[in-house]
Amino acid sequence: MLQTLRNAWRVEEIRKKLLFTLAIVLLYRLGNAVPVPFVDVATLTNYFTAMRNTVFGMMDMMSGGAFSTATIFALSIQPYINASIIIQLLCIAIPALERMSKDEGEEGRKKIASITRYATVGIGLLQGFGYYMIMRANGILVSGYSTNVLAAIVIILTFTSGSALVMWLGEQINEFGIGNGISIILFVSIVSRLPNAIINSIRNVAAGNLAWWAALLVFLGALAIIILIVFVNDAERRIPVVYAKRVVGRKMYGGQSTHLPMKVNMSGVMPIIFAQTIAALPATIGAFTGAGQDSWINTVFGTNSLLYALVYFLLIIFFAYFYSTIQFDPIEVSNNLKNNGGSIPGIRQGKPTSDFIRKVLNRITLFGALYLGIIACVPIIVSHFTTAPALTGLSLGGTSIIIAVGVALETVRALEAQLLMRNYKGFLS
Repeated sequence: MLQTLRNAWRVEEIRKKLLFTLAIVLLYRLGNAVPVPFVDVATLTNYFTAMRNTVFGMMDMMSGGAFSTATIFALSIQPYINASIIIQLLCIAIPALERMSKDEGEEGRKKIASITRYATVGIGLLQGFGYYMIMRANGILVSGYSTNVLAAIVIILTFTSGSALVMWLGEQINEFGIGNGISIILFVSIVSRLPNAIINSIRNVAAGNLAWWAALLVFLGALAIIILIVFVNDAERRIPVVYAKRVVGRKMYGGQSTHLPMKVNMSGVMPIIFAQTIAALPATIGAFTGAGQDSWINTVFGTNSLLYALVYFLLIIFFAYFYSTIQFDPIEVSNNLKNNGGSIPGIRQGKPTSDFIRKVLNRITLFGALYLGIIACVPIIVSHFTTAPALTGLSLGGTSIIIAVGVALETVRALEAQLLMRNYKGFLS
């Protein structure tokens, strides 16, 4: 990874993209430090300290701490993620949207992106209104502004415009930076909390609230998860492919053997992100309607509950299959092999080939989904049965590691692809 970054930094074009990406990240972090008006930040911080084990802890983690301080980027990329889930599911359910996304090419994808932006603003308005109602119900607003209509409009529109601006920053990274804009913003949000987490762990050990061996065990567990993520992320199933010999004029083409690579974790971290958003929906609705930490909905659907872990696990499997189906079409691959004179040894061309590829795809997708689900849910189960206050955020920590490491690996691969393209361009010119 470090070697890839060094090589990318030596290339002027990619260095400009890296600097632009760093500038966008800096703007995002500055926005996380600017609170919205009419909010008593000290009271809000105390309120979130008591609610850290609820869905608010997850939303605060996804926003890099901005949610618990009510800054202009408090909603972060959550509205965009929710809008993306809704639009992608609608693209399957509504034939017109499906044709737009598949048959109209680049123009269709631009229309889908535009619809997603409008949906992001709408969801941002709803979440901003819900957040305002929470602060109003718990006396978090500055005295005298709890019933002020103008203050309510300013707070809600600030939250909404902040989520729209975060979406725009991610798109700028995609266009002028190194790509993976939304994922990079999410990565920055998670990593920004790492120094405070380390400092708090050291303080807990020093104060006797946490045994040193427990802290060491958590560290080793995180290291093992990172190693496993890197190992599985590069794992792939290679299906052998043989191309028949063809005589064209006086030359003979084909006759070589190659393979069709199929990644075990084809969908990356997206199943984790989407499943986390959907699984936290009941507790989010309960929180926005004024439910307290001890309410039944937070007890049943809280981020440390067993029911949440079960729903989370099943949703990860669902979205893993969902994304593998979108990204890899066995029928299209089979037709491409047939048109180019390729075949899988022992498998007839056409439908038998597509059925075989689909069977292999289902198997490796199941393994990849189980791998993601186990890594994401084991910390939740451990946290559920842990009584030490210093380990209450363990469930969120496991998910954070998966997302952060996955995004880092995807970004490194994007840089390697850009370096490879540049080398090809230099060779051809």
